Amino acid sequence: MLDRLDISMRANHVFSGILALAALIFGVLAAASGDVFYLRLATEALILAGLALSVDILLGFGGLLSLGQALYFGVGAYTAALVLRDVPSFWLALGVAAGVSLIAGIVGGLIANRVRGVYFALITFGMAQVVAKVVYNTRELGASDGLIGIPILEIPLGFVTLSADNALGFFLLTLSIIAILYFVAAYMLTTPFGRVIIALKANEKRVPFLGYSTWWPRMVAYVLAAIIAGVSGALYPMLRGFVSPELMFFSMSGNALIMVIVGGAGTLAGALYGAVLLTMLKSVMGSMTEHHLIAIGLIFIGAILFLPKGIVGLFKPLVERMLAPRTGSDSAEDEAPFRSML
Repeated sequence: MLDRLDISMRANHVFSGILALAALIFGVLAAASGDVFYLRLATEALILAGLALSVDILLGFGGLLSLGQALYFGVGAYTAALVLRDVPSFWLALGVAAGVSLIAGIVGGLIANRVRGVYFALITFGMAQVVAKVVYNTRELGASDGLIGIPILEIPLGFVTLSADNALGFFLLTLSIIAILYFVAAYMLTTPFGRVIIALKANEKRVPFLGYSTWWPRMVAYVLAAIIAGVSGALYPMLRGFVSPELMFFSMSGNALIMVIVGGAGTLAGALYGAVLLTMLKSVMGSMTEHHLIAIGLIFIGAILFLPKGIVGLFKPLVERMLAPRTGSDSAEDEAPFRSML
């Protein structure tokens, strides 16, 4: 029998599927019109969607406000850039970036998960600031100028080889990778272990009385979010050909947080929608006025006041009612204390 979490995740999949279909249609139309700029911009939006997805795992499902998630995005980007400068291999760069992000996530998790609440937010912010400042002052990493000269890759995909400067091809590859990251996160959150992570947000004090650890679920969620952010960051130098310390700055973490809140925290799909929406808006409005950040701030304030559940959260109850079985869905809430969803 389906419970609320199963129905909620299926609703998330519906919204994600709609976005994926819209992305495919957009890619075909943009390629047909020869509009490379918007294809590249859409690819960047998908990459940032991976960062927003990692924030949503922590905030929307674990109740952990991270103000330094860009740290792992930057770690993945710099790792991939360093690998690509010596060995121009897409899969090697992606694998090494994931491994380094895993190690960084474990170290960061051991530090950050010692505290809760506002202290967790502040310590994640502090870690990101420290690493960003170290990178900013390290000449071997390009210092304030960052790393440039990332070569254009030839990406082997079985029977075909894709060039990274192929706008449509790289867009579709990025879409596929973000989709994989999304389904990995969604699958993990629907497992019994993932349900404990969600339970911690609802009431952390009750979870130990059910016989579950509170430390391990938070640690796993933190490390998973770090890996997703790192893998997403590894795609950035392949798209733009450079990386800079700004990828680790608070502005990047703050933008990811805004994306999640505008799209809908605790939905996974909302992070994707928020990233695409804000990236496109920043580009369009930035070409119209240098005060575009004011508009972004107003959108953020409006989302908090009038759309507290975000764009996806506004329509999600309707989709859930369509997906829910006619009988038995409401009583399933009482099967376990930790099966409630946002």
